[in-house]
Amino acid sequence: MTKRATLADVARLAGMSPTTVSMVLNDRPNSRLSPETAERVRAAATELNYRPNPAARGLRVGKTRTVGFISDEVTITRYASALIRGLLEGAEARDHTVLIAESGRRPERIANAVDMMMDRSADGIIFGLMGAKLIDVPTISDVPVVIVNGRSSAGYPCVLPDEFQAGYEAVRHLLDRGHHRIALIGRSDALINPALSVTIPIRYSGLDAAMSEAGLTFTTEIEGMYWEPDLGYRGANEILDHNDVTAVIAANDRIAFGVYQAAQERGFRVPEDLSVISFDDEYLASYLHPGLTTMRIPYLEMGRIAMDLVLDGNAPADTLVPMPLQNRDSVRSLGGNAAAASHQFLAAPSTRSARAHPARTQP
Repeated sequence: MTKRATLADVARLAGMSPTTVSMVLNDRPNSRLSPETAERVRAAATELNYRPNPAARGLRVGKTRTVGFISDEVTITRYASALIRGLLEGAEARDHTVLIAESGRRPERIANAVDMMMDRSADGIIFGLMGAKLIDVPTISDVPVVIVNGRSSAGYPCVLPDEFQAGYEAVRHLLDRGHHRIALIGRSDALINPALSVTIPIRYSGLDAAMSEAGLTFTTEIEGMYWEPDLGYRGANEILDHNDVTAVIAANDRIAFGVYQAAQERGFRVPEDLSVISFDDEYLASYLHPGLTTMRIPYLEMGRIAMDLVLDGNAPADTLVPMPLQNRDSVRSLGGNAAAASHQFLAAPSTRSARAHPARTQP
């Protein structure tokens, strides 16, 4: 292996003192250094392929240019790629390296991961969560801490998707296209518990606010806290038995997958007979026929923003990142006659089903 060139090597080749070389290579201004001297130093550094030693620089300035990322289970979930890519891109743009540890949501592993990051003198620590839950985090006072996609009991700054905006815009997308008989699949009182999710109640609030603003209520609600295709399949069959809705809001894409299946089996076409909109923008959403219109959780952007906030060290309590609409082909605009006909159902009482049979995993 080729020996790494040192600052002393550059000084010898340039015929300068190490102090002079350090001033030039670290861009420390000094009126006594001529442009010719600086050029000679840089030429020597280029010839030797000199690269600063991050560890040595860290000892001098008290920074290691590393950030710790402690995940509950991010690295083993389907959303890992975008969030981690955002963190890595943000770190690279700021000339930092990311140390990654997995806690599995176990308190002792969280504590061990924090100790490991602190032992390596990380410049900051980011905690990443799936399911946007509430997490218990040890008190860390020496470096900035940011929670991404969740909250901590210690009240550290957090980066979250703007779920209220997403719920509101999902309803408005349907209303603006003439839909007034709208069903919702996936509401659950259990998900108001912050131990399960700190964002889902806010998503519900956005949905309800847009409906209330329009003077509407959901024609049918199918309850269920386990957001898997089975819930969508069962819920869609219940909705289609009555055939009194023009659009379905699925609480996530996996529920929407089940809605598609039920509609297809019963000879209903999406969106000609039933429009569908949902949340998350999972990988398969764009491959459905027709493509699923959904509100995307901005994991990539959240990762980048979290990295900037932890490195800047002055993060606000909450940073909300917009969830953009992925407008595909699962929602159609109703014609004038259809839109007018939908108003005839506004006086019909809303129905709320018994809880659907649970599947296996939580959102």
